[in-house]
Amino acid sequence: MSETTEKQRPASSDLFERLRAGEFLRKDDPDYGEFGEVVSRTIRLCVQMNATATDVDQVRKQLSAIIGNEIDESTTIFPPFYTNFGQFLKLGKNIFINHACSFLDIGGITIEDDVQIGPRVNLTSENHPLDPSDRQTLIPRPIVVKRNAWIGAGATVLPGITIGENAVVAAGAVVSRDVPPNTVVAGVPAKVVKHL
Repeated sequence: MSETTEKQRPASSDLFERLRAGEFLRKDDPDYGEFGEVVSRTIRLCVQMNATATDVDQVRKQLSAIIGNEIDESTTIFPPFYTNFGQFLKLGKNIFINHACSFLDIGGITIEDDVQIGPRVNLTSENHPLDPSDRQTLIPRPIVVKRNAWIGAGATVLPGITIGENAVVAAGAVVSRDVPPNTVVAGVPAKVVKHL
């Protein structure tokens, strides 16, 4: 399937089901307004959270409202924290997310238990076609960070990537392909530099 070929629309036309199924989203989609409403709400609530939360319990409570699921009390998120959609962000237990992280979750982001995420990490689960005439189309692709992984400061994880169990992503790395379990990756683009 080419990058700009839209996937078949599932039987349900529900926008969220379609996005979860990986369907492309174009601005002329009849449900685009609903998408825009969710993004506007999420941005508003993130600004509020980052301006008013004075401790990790408040951040956890406010972010739970943004994502629509209660975040386990063993998970810690330091503000500021940014997400653009929130509805497709799933957080496990005993996760630590440091300051100034940005999680673009329209394609889905799942972070399993015991994951450590350094400051200024970007998880980007959405992309756009290379074709200039179709550039505003959104291509959702999920990111999965497996149990006990560690993502270092300033790293970027691109759409459709899985970070394997116990893997380490070095600070500043740009991850453009899956990271095997029990490895360390570094560089731009990130490559395996060590086996654990």
